[in-house]
Parts: sequence; C-alpha cells; structure tokens
Amino acid sequence: MYIIHISSELAPIAKVGGLADVVYGLSQELVRLGHTVEIILPKYDCLHHDHLKDLKVECRDMWSFEGPHRINNTIWSACLAGLKIYLIEPHHPQHFFDRGVIYGCPDDIDRFAYFSRTALEFLFKTNKYPDAIHVHDWPTALVPVLYKDMYQALGFQVGGSVMTIHNMEHQGKCSPRNLSMIGLKGESYLTADKMQDPDSWDHLNLLKGSLVYADQITTVSPTYMKEIQTPEGGWGLHETLMRYKHKLSGILNGIDEHFWNPATDPYLIQRYSTHDVKTDQQLEHILRSKQNNKQHLRSHLRLKEEDKPLVGIVTRLVPQKGPELIKHAALYTLEKGGQFVLLGSASNPHVTAEFVQFKHILKRSDQAAIIIDNDETLAHLIFAAADMFIIPSIFEPCGLTQMIALRYATVPIVRVTGGLADTIDDIDTSQRPLHERNGFTFEHPDTQGIDWALGRALTCYQTDPVKWKTLIQQGIKRDYTWKHTAQDYVKVYEKLGTSPLSHSGAGEAV
Repeated sequence: MYIIHISSELAPIAKVGGLADVVYGLSQELVRLGHTVEIILPKYDCLHHDHLKDLKVECRDMWSFEGPHRINNTIWSACLAGLKIYLIEPHHPQHFFDRGVIYGCPDDIDRFAYFSRTALEFLFKTNKYPDAIHVHDWPTALVPVLYKDMYQALGFQVGGSVMTIHNMEHQGKCSPRNLSMIGLKGESYLTADKMQDPDSWDHLNLLKGSLVYADQITTVSPTYMKEIQTPEGGWGLHETLMRYKHKLSGILNGIDEHFWNPATDPYLIQRYSTHDVKTDQQLEHILRSKQNNKQHLRSHLRLKEEDKPLVGIVTRLVPQKGPELIKHAALYTLEKGGQFVLLGSASNPHVTAEFVQFKHILKRSDQAAIIIDNDETLAHLIFAAADMFIIPSIFEPCGLTQMIALRYATVPIVRVTGGLADTIDDIDTSQRPLHERNGFTFEHPDTQGIDWALGRALTCYQTDPVKWKTLIQQGIKRDYTWKHTAQDYVKVYEKLGTSPLSHSGAGEAV
C-alpha cells in the first residue's frame, strides 16, 4: 500500500509530544512490512536538520492559496532513517513556520490551515494518489474536509482518509473566516451536521470536522476510545464520536524498538538486553547494569550514593500529567526513604516558575533532583537507572513512557486511565493471571491514590526482593513495539476502499 502522513510533528526532527513518536514509529514499521510511506511536514526553522539526509529542493514554484492571494512555496525532500520526507516552506508574508516554535502562536489556526491546504495542493499537482492519507489531531484535521469538499471536485481521488486522535483536549476552535481563507465557504460549515462547535454556535471545530469527513477514525488505545465517547472524556465531542463510532477504532500505540533498546542505547553507561530473558543469570546482569547506570546518574545529579529505591519520571509539565501529584509523589518518596528524579519540560511560564520554586525547596536535599529541560540523553539514562517510574496522569490517551519503562526493566506506577489501563496490570489487585501482572496502579488522581500505589511499590522494593524481581521479569516479557499494532493500522487502511463514506460527502448528520 501507499500511505502518506500529513502531520505537524515527526520525531526526532520536530517533536513536542507523543504524536511525533507515533508518526515516526508507525511509519518505520509500515516500511518494514513492505508498504510505501511518505510524510509531509512544515519546514519549521527549528527543525533538527542533523537527522536528515539528502535534503534538497524538490520544487521551487509550488503555488497555493490564501484568500484572494496566490502564495509560492518551496517543497524540500529529505530522507529520515529510510523514510521519504517532504517539507513545505511557504514564502508567506507572515512567515508561518519561521517562529522558532511548532505551536503556541496566536495564528496557529491560520498556520496549519494553510499547511493542510498546501499539502493537498502538492499531492494534487504532483499526481500522487495514495491508498491512504493519514492525518493527526487538529492541526491537520482540515485535510479530510478539503479533500471531500474541494479536491474530489477537481478530479483528485485517493483511497480515503484516516484521522488519528492523539488528544481530545485540543480541538482547533476557530471562526468561519479561517476556512474561507483557504478556499472553503466558512459559513456553510456552521451547522451541527458539519463543523459547528458543540459549545459555541458561532465557532467551528476543526477536530469535529475530521470526525465527520474522515473515512476512518482511530485513537491511540482501546480504553481511550471508550473514554472519549463519554461526557467526561469527549471534551464536548462525545456525541459526534458516538454517531460515527462505526468508523472508530482504538489501536494501542507502540514504541520504536530500535530507539528505545537498552541493549544498544548509546546514552547508557552500561547496556543490557531485556529481550528473551530466561535465566537467573540474565536477570542478574540486568539488575547489575541498572545499578551501574543508577550510580552514574546519582553522580551526575549529585545525589547521595546509598541503598535506596530511585523513583523517576520524564514528562511534559502540563495539567494533563498531574503536576501537583508529581510534586506530592516526590515528597512522599523522600518521606518513605527513597530518591526522586524528575526531568520535565514546560512551555507555560507559570508552570516553569512553579517547578523552579519546587526545585529551590528541594535544593538542599541530596535525595532529589528536579531538572526542567528537554534532554534526550538524560531521559534515556533515567529510564535505565530508575527502579520505578511514576505516571499520575489525570488522563492519558495512550502514554509511551510506561512502555519504555517496561523495556528498560523499570517498574511502572500509573493511574488507571486510557492507555495506562491497557498496558499496566497491578501486581496485587489485577484480575489478570499473576504471571501477566507488571506494575502498580491507582484509580483516583489524588494524593491518597499516589500514597497507596507508590507506598506499596516502595515497600515491595525494600522488603520483598523476590516479588520485585518477579515484577521485572513479567514486565520485560510484554512487547509493546510497533510490529504488533502496525498490522491493525493496515487493516484500517484496507477498509478505505470499501467504506460507504469513501469519495462521498460528510455522511450522517450529528
């Protein structure tokens, strides 16, 4: 099959969150399965070009449109670890992608609406006819709308479109003017059966538009698929999702087995294999290797070297991730005789200031380290060095860090929500067979839940080494790489040719 991703992110060259990892990891596995994959991305000025090979101009005069204006674009091509990448560089008076950031500009709607229109214009003018156009979250949610209501009328026909919802919280609410600027009749979408926002009758909702117009919808875990069809998890779009549930699938994300592999990880002090561990000697090698990485991390972060459990977390510091619960977990860990390491990235200056203050509170402790930064090297080392990894998310569509922790023989402690519920089973309370249990969980996102789960984990580590080793053994047996779930995406792509919505309008009213 021939699949084209149109995305606002792609690891490792343009990454904010898990969306970037998913597009990269899924694309890599699809290529391994024998499919042809290409990815279209804005040419941000903050791209990490060092990962790209054979970067060259593909087309110097690719014209697109905004309102009454024709805008010229340069299309670049490059190779990223075997993947074919196209980068759209608009010569726009507003310098849409020369801002030093991916998101966070007041005109983000206009930036990504223009990108969506231009990406389709590029496919149309270069005679690319993929079996599937795969788009992701609100920044590219207009692609299925443009395809059905503009490009099909021009004679452009593809197999169909797939929208993947990575996070329902962000929906791209805007005015009809934003659609009119890219050639659609914005006011005509201000109806309940098209793109009218459920909470604001005079606004459009880009994510809703993709739910209505896309031929297939996926989200990033089976449990999150259920959650987003409820008032609590749907962020206002639950009724639309329930209406279109016949084209909705929940497919668990995977992790890149090459990038996240402790046997080959270049950032570790001592590497170790967690694949096919069958003997006590192999397990002891893993534990010794983790101990060596822990010693190096402690030295690097100036933590005291002593026999204590190390709790780690690598996360974006946003409300979804439970920042107050993270701080509570740190203090509780210290109170119970453990050590705590946080590597957090924050785009909100108020959140940054809050954790800088928290760091100041703990600065005299040699048992905790708070690092506010994006540091890939340190992230890998924390996964390898930590004994346990805590994820107290308020909601979590899928989550990758718990999967990475398992691969690095680090025991996850998670709140039961979304993909966390699909991947981690409590050693004490799960209904699954004992040999399938692989961590500690808690149900409610509050301090009592943290204390209950984290307390059990710390006690287990400190008093029951046999049970702790069993947890590690059972955790590393779980395979959450893309080689399993990529096949599920292929099945979704295969539905496109037979979908009753293919090559038609929006379908049912909401």
